[in-house]
Amino acid sequence: MQRSTTLASAKALRSTLIQRPKPGSPLLMLSVEKDGCLSNSVYNPDDDRVYETKSDLSGYRFLGSSGEKKVMHRLIRDSYPGGILHTAENLRGRLWVDDKNGDYVVVWKFEMNRFLGFCRKGDDHYREISTRRGVRRELRGVHDMVLKGYSLYVFATRDFIRHLDLSGQDEDGFKDVSENHRLPMWRPLLSKDERERIKENKVISFSESVAVTRSGQVLLVYTYELGTSERHRMFHLYKRDPKDLDPNTYDTRLVEVHSLGDEALFLDLGTTVPADHTRGIEPNSIYFTRGDRIRHREPSSCFDICVFNLTTKTIKRFPTLSKFNVKDAQWFLPS
Repeated sequence: MQRSTTLASAKALRSTLIQRPKPGSPLLMLSVEKDGCLSNSVYNPDDDRVYETKSDLSGYRFLGSSGEKKVMHRLIRDSYPGGILHTAENLRGRLWVDDKNGDYVVVWKFEMNRFLGFCRKGDDHYREISTRRGVRRELRGVHDMVLKGYSLYVFATRDFIRHLDLSGQDEDGFKDVSENHRLPMWRPLLSKDERERIKENKVISFSESVAVTRSGQVLLVYTYELGTSERHRMFHLYKRDPKDLDPNTYDTRLVEVHSLGDEALFLDLGTTVPADHTRGIEPNSIYFTRGDRIRHREPSSCFDICVFNLTTKTIKRFPTLSKFNVKDAQWFLPS
C-alpha cells in the first residue's frame, strides 16, 4: 500500500513539473525521431531529469497545423511555368506572440526555395516575400532569419542583413527598411591561438546564425566544432561597428561582442532574455543545440546540447541526455 501511494505521488509530481514548470525556466523539448517536430519528452536541467509528457494538450494553440504532408509551391514564370513539390519536413519557421494582447506573426520558408511566407493575427490568407525578384542584389537569399515583434531580420546569402517591417497594412503587408550597405560585413580575424587550433584540428562543423538582443541590436553568431579528442566548440558574437553606422560608408565592418552582460542568448529562439539565477538562466551565456536546422544537408555532429559561458569560455553539457537516443532538441522558456 505504501509503495502504491509513493508511485501515485511520483506520478502527480511528474505531472505538476511538466504542466506547470517554473515560469521562465529553460526546458528542452526532446525528439527521438529524425526530423521530429513533436516531442513526448522534456528535459529539466534544474533537476537533471527527463520527463514524459502526459498532457492531452488541451488549452494549447497550434498555428498552421494543416496535416498535409506535401505542399505544391507554384512559381509562374514567362519562360518556365511550373511548380515545386515541398514536404512538411522542409518547412522552417519563426513565431512571435505578444503576451499582452495575443497578437502574433508567423514567418516560414521551405528549404532551397526563394520565397518567404508570413501571416498575422486576423489574416485570412498568407502573404509572400520574395527573396530574389525585385530585391537588391546584396539582400537576396535567406541564410538564417529571426523574428522580433513585427521586425524580421534576414541574414542574406551574401552576408548582408535585410530588415523587414511586417506591420504594414498595404497590399504587400510589409516594408523593406534595410540599411544601405555597400559591402558585406567583414569579420575580424580569429585570435592566433584559435587559428592554430583550427590548423591542428579539423573543423567538423561551422554555422552562421542571426540573433537580436532585447534592445534590438542585431548579432551574428558563428560557431565552430573542432575534431579534438574532447569535443571542443568555439563561439563568436559580432555586431556592426558603431563607428560604421553611416549608410554612405564604404566599409561595413564587424566588432566582436565579448559580453552579453546580464542576459543569455537562446540561439534556438534567436533572442536574448534576462538572466535569472532563481530560474536557472545563466548570465552572459549561449544556450545551444545546433548551428542550423537545414534538413537537406547531411547529418553532422553539430548537434550539441550545451550552455557556453562567454566569461569563462567554458561549456556545460548534460551527461544524463546521453542515456537517451535524442535526435533533436530545442530550448524553450515556458510562460
